[in-house]
Amino acid sequence: MITWASLGHRFLPFADAASADLPLSRLLRLSLFQVSVGMSLVMLIGTLNRVMIVEMGVPASLVSVMLALPLLAAPFRALIGFRSDHHRSQLGWRRVPFLWMGTLLQFGGFAIMPFALLVLAGAGASASAPAWVGHLAAGLAFLLVGAGVHTTQTVGLALATDQAPVETQPKVVGLMYVMLLMGMLVSAFIFGELLASYSPGRLIQVIQGTAVATLVFNTVALWKQEARDPNRKPGGPHKDPDFLECWRCFTQGEQALRRLWVIGIGTMAFAMEDVLIEPYGGEILGLTVSATTRLTATLAIGGLLGFGYASRVLSRGADPFRIAAWGALAGIPAFVAIMLAAPLRSTELFSLGILLIGVGGGLFGHGTLTSTMNRAVPGQEGLALGAWGAVQATAAGLAMALGGVLRDLIATWGGSLGGYLGVYAIEALMLVLALSLMLPLIRRAQAAKRA
Repeated sequence: MITWASLGHRFLPFADAASADLPLSRLLRLSLFQVSVGMSLVMLIGTLNRVMIVEMGVPASLVSVMLALPLLAAPFRALIGFRSDHHRSQLGWRRVPFLWMGTLLQFGGFAIMPFALLVLAGAGASASAPAWVGHLAAGLAFLLVGAGVHTTQTVGLALATDQAPVETQPKVVGLMYVMLLMGMLVSAFIFGELLASYSPGRLIQVIQGTAVATLVFNTVALWKQEARDPNRKPGGPHKDPDFLECWRCFTQGEQALRRLWVIGIGTMAFAMEDVLIEPYGGEILGLTVSATTRLTATLAIGGLLGFGYASRVLSRGADPFRIAAWGALAGIPAFVAIMLAAPLRSTELFSLGILLIGVGGGLFGHGTLTSTMNRAVPGQEGLALGAWGAVQATAAGLAMALGGVLRDLIATWGGSLGGYLGVYAIEALMLVLALSLMLPLIRRAQAAKRA
């Protein structure tokens, strides 16, 4: 038994995230909210964008804008995290009301999405409806799911850090993101199998199942996770701090803006291809819906490898931004491999490039997240996680919108293949820019360590 326990701590990077107050069983149950978030991302980015572009013939620019609509909610993640830090309710909860609201938004978006897609496709009785009705309905569905994901993820991560001792909080947050990737991995395989024989009816059934699974997972995740505090009722004796004051405190200090720029540019570099990978595989390499959906699983496997390695070296005192720089370095050859896959007609090279994007994204995400957590003021963990999430989600939303628009613009004079390759080349250049911004941060950390 001792041997097996030691092996677990050796090979599972977050096996020691549990504590006496937060046992592993409870921690894993709480992490189900990340599984639902991963499942939602696969459905939106890994399945629906390919179906809408290839099978339904919707322009890539319109699809990318729809996928980027959650961007409207992303900047509010810092405010959501801050509000959940100091929320007062009659039941004495801080985080649970926000988690439940996010769950309802996710469920509502998926609930109306099948009907929105039917109108968008001009099916049945909706065939006479104006085109803008389908666009509006689909956009509303995507917006609801995205707003729910932002709310659930921000507050869920804050709740996880609330339950954990200070020394294990970064490991707990890391475990949460591993569960996000596991949710993406498993759901990608399941969606791929269910859609092996694609039909509009089967797609609607899968979306409806995703809505139900989201509600079940999130309800189980938040059940009895947060203790009720009578002092948290409205009208308590303590005055809540001002958001702008707390935000100024969080962003003060040297290199604060540079750190945020690194997170934003690096995230954009890794996210711009999200809306294009599956259509690229289907349109250029001739892959099926099932095969392109499984590509998301390959991306998640790479992310798991990146997060696992980052966790090992960060727990030994490595500089978080050095790990993020390694992620950027891994991403550059990844995009080169994807660009070469088309002229070489190599699905293996394509898959290798996607795997490396996952590895690079995992290293970059864990490095920047750990750096943000290290700068969090005690009692303001929700604000810190919300700030990181706001910059990351805003950058990712902008990247997805720009990815589709740039692909269509470049394709007007360079052809369909040229549109895809042009976007991938831009992403590689953005990683080079992110690396140049990280160098002063790394040098400063080295100088502080020597001193």
